[in-house]
Amino acid sequence: MQAFEAKTPPLTAGPDGVVRVTGTRVSLETIVTSFDAGATPEEIAQQYASVDLASVYGVISYVLDHRREVDEYMTRRREAAVKVRDKIEASYPPAGIRARLLARRFSSGPV
Repeated sequence: MQAFEAKTPPLTAGPDGVVRVTGTRVSLETIVTSFDAGATPEEIAQQYASVDLASVYGVISYVLDHRREVDEYMTRRREAAVKVRDKIEASYPPAGIRARLLARRFSSGPV
């Protein structure tokens, strides 16, 4: 009989390639970013109520054991986010957005 049982990390990759805490919509990036910013597992579990404390510890343990792979994943996700942002900004240029919103507000009459 073993004193400890090794568990697989509570992480699931979706069809979109995003890794999330199993059974939640909380992404691996969310947990890693919070942890790297200095949040404790207890603070992370409190901030994301759908993730229990044991899952946060499981994810952090996985991250610490697989830091290089997690960092590579995080880099790929950031690069994908930049591509999406660039595509959106090309379709809807941010320059002058304040003026356009104010013009729309004043042209629609009183609220």
